[in-house]
Amino acid sequence: MNGRWRRLLLTGLACGLCVAGAQAVPAAADPGGTGSALPGKDPDGSIPPTGSDDWSCRPARAHPRPVVLVHGTWGNQNDWDVLAPSLKVEGYCVFSLNYGRDTSSVLGALPGMYATGDIPTSAAELAAFVDQVLAATGAARVDLVGHSQGALVARQYLRFGGGADHVAQLISLAGTNHGSSMRGIAPRLPPGVVAALPTVLTPVAGIAAAQQLVGSEFLRTLNADGDTVPGIAYTVIASARDDASTPPEATFLQAGPGATVDNVWVQELCPADAFDHATLPQSPTVDFIVKRALDPGYTGVVACE
Repeated sequence: MNGRWRRLLLTGLACGLCVAGAQAVPAAADPGGTGSALPGKDPDGSIPPTGSDDWSCRPARAHPRPVVLVHGTWGNQNDWDVLAPSLKVEGYCVFSLNYGRDTSSVLGALPGMYATGDIPTSAAELAAFVDQVLAATGAARVDLVGHSQGALVARQYLRFGGGADHVAQLISLAGTNHGSSMRGIAPRLPPGVVAALPTVLTPVAGIAAAQQLVGSEFLRTLNADGDTVPGIAYTVIASARDDASTPPEATFLQAGPGATVDNVWVQELCPADAFDHATLPQSPTVDFIVKRALDPGYTGVVACE
């Protein structure tokens, strides 16, 4: 590899790390200033967020399906420290998990850094967790909310892990559903450089980061037969401020037979919403969209900041 292509490869690696790093910004960077101030915040992710994982919870008639929250790359269950208690107050049984722990990469070995491992393996972890939730609550199905890679883990579970029999709907929040272009750089790189990126990226950022690059083998397999599976309702939330799942509109899904899709821009409701990829789960606009998707009769009002 000559010097020019080596420099391009390193640039691509740096951007790939930016993609992953944008998903791991601490809650203290939340522009709304709420993420780190809540009780129960645990950066290492060993303690569920407030409102989550009450295994004695039984779904109310108004909200018969438990809500399972699936965090993104380099995250943990405490990324839901705003949404989990908010849903609990509305009367939902809320559950969250850590998944994808793989210490073979530099960043995956850091405390509190989950979702660096192989995505199909993570989907199997989600499947086992959903089984536990259903057994504990007596519910027939759950609703999933997946942020970033969490949406891919959920979609892998739905398509290949039997999830369609146990899930009613998926809410994808800035999901890397068709991969990240590394802020537009990937399409401009020569094919050989793009092909080398996963080899360089995986030991540093983890295999899941490489699997989320545009054109990855994982994404080709996941999306080969369409974006959706029959019987599932999808709500797909995108933000124009997204700096990791790029281009932001690539997150949107196209409905296939037997499925419904509602693609929603955050800025359609709140044009000034400034929450980026990492902090989007803490956006009041997202809170409203999620609650409206979970319950079409929801009467709350969006609180734009």
